[in-house]
Amino acid sequence: MSQQSYHPLLELIKARLREFWREKGLVFWVFGFPLLMAMGLGLAFRNRPPEVPSVAVVADPRASLARALIESDRLDATLVDAPAAERGLSRAKFDLMVALSDGVEPVFTFDPMQDRAALAKAVTNDVLQRAAGRVDALQPSEVRAERPGSRYIDFLLPGLIGLNLMGSSMWGVGYNLVVARKRRLLRRYAVTPMRRIHFLLAYFCSRSMFLVLELSVLLVFGWLVFDTALQGRFVDFLLFAVLGAASFAAISLMIGARVENTEAANGWMNLVQLPMWVLSGAFFSYERFPEWMHPLIRWMPLASLVDGLRAIFVDGASLVALWYPGLVLVVWGAVGFFVALRWFRWQ
Repeated sequence: MSQQSYHPLLELIKARLREFWREKGLVFWVFGFPLLMAMGLGLAFRNRPPEVPSVAVVADPRASLARALIESDRLDATLVDAPAAERGLSRAKFDLMVALSDGVEPVFTFDPMQDRAALAKAVTNDVLQRAAGRVDALQPSEVRAERPGSRYIDFLLPGLIGLNLMGSSMWGVGYNLVVARKRRLLRRYAVTPMRRIHFLLAYFCSRSMFLVLELSVLLVFGWLVFDTALQGRFVDFLLFAVLGAASFAAISLMIGARVENTEAANGWMNLVQLPMWVLSGAFFSYERFPEWMHPLIRWMPLASLVDGLRAIFVDGASLVALWYPGLVLVVWGAVGFFVALRWFRWQ
């Protein structure tokens, strides 16, 4: 086979793949780091009963109402003196302080800005009212709704996959481009018989080839360790992940098209990624932010990627139903690649 029969795009893709496997640190960040994140956060927020409210009881231990609070399995009630109760309340050790005295109504002391204070007050009041002889007029029945995808780890895993796709695409594509320019490797590429578009597309294609392996490792890990399950089709999940990875690869190429040193590349990469780490709903729903921010957040590529992956993973959604986040990723990818192609320079 003659030298001219090799297509430059195929040769560049093979070169990118070899570069990846030679960089042990990059292999760890692509495959090892997401597994450690999933293990740590999965154990921290594992499927377990909710913690009962913590209550400081200031009263005579022989009082019947005090015994009712301490013996209740709905509360973590501790009998303490008033100074210790106030100190524990100020340090968030206790959710509520209850002062009980004979012939005097109970006094609840709490911080209204703490989320758990309202729950602690409601449960404590209910226990005291029952101990005082209250009988409920209604006795509701209970039905526990437990379905796949209702745990935090089911919510978390697609977010971790989205973060991994963003990080490996940004650092594995744009940052490597800057390193190659700094080492003056691009000057050598410039004199070879290849087109600029082939050079940039090689980064796209080589990055996409690792997606099946990356997704399989994380999905199998979640299934084995936390009993998670993909509710939608793996093909849909893979295609949406490819779209997200291509979008981030285009953004990173746009950054690496002109940057000449790794210090500036670090700054630009972190400037792009850090807001999305916080706002895009990887670890918690972005619905917590003010409503006026939601349209802006949904136009962030990581938010659209995580929304789509989570909809397929948890709800079994199809690609057709994800046209809006898919459109956002297409726009980011197309604009980023076009700008990178126009801005790119070899040295």
